[in-house]
Amino acid sequence: MADSAAVEWTDAELIAAVLNGETASFEPLVKKYQPRVFATARRYARRESEVEDIVQEVFLKAFQKLRSFRGDAPFEHWLMRLAVRTCYDFLRAHRRNREMSFADISDEESDWLERFGADPSDASEHAAAARELVERLLAQLSPAARLVLTLLEIEDRSVKEIAGLTGWSLSVVKIRAFRARAEMRKCLEKLAREKYL
Repeated sequence: MADSAAVEWTDAELIAAVLNGETASFEPLVKKYQPRVFATARRYARRESEVEDIVQEVFLKAFQKLRSFRGDAPFEHWLMRLAVRTCYDFLRAHRRNREMSFADISDEESDWLERFGADPSDASEHAAAARELVERLLAQLSPAARLVLTLLEIEDRSVKEIAGLTGWSLSVVKIRAFRARAEMRKCLEKLAREKYL
């Protein structure tokens, strides 16, 4: 398939070409969806080398499992489901058991935490410090907790969407979200206790 014609091919046509042995037809799919897969991977890994490894793994799995794509939903949905599951596998394999102490957080994050403790409604003006603190707290959570909170609270996905992306039932998503919030609250309380001891 010629590169100039590849731009006009639909995902279904490109997939059919790949399945018929034209492996070069997979490249336009990679180019088209790579930014979205990178954005997803960056939510779960901090180092760029880890992000690149995740993205490479996603596209490798997509290529290997392309025959399992049934076409009853857009290719992008299938690919993003694969990306989320690959990110979850990454979190489980690279779980960081390092405890975060109050000494690890920056002055800005400490100030934000103090303001939030005093008056939660007044803490929004320091959103950058809050985001950084949330990212640090997320890194302390179990893989399932981090995944479900990222999808639910940061990506603003519905419980139904999360169930579709992860393969978990609706009730499992709700239970994991409840437990994840409790886990996050525990981490925050521990940080706050450390500060005042």
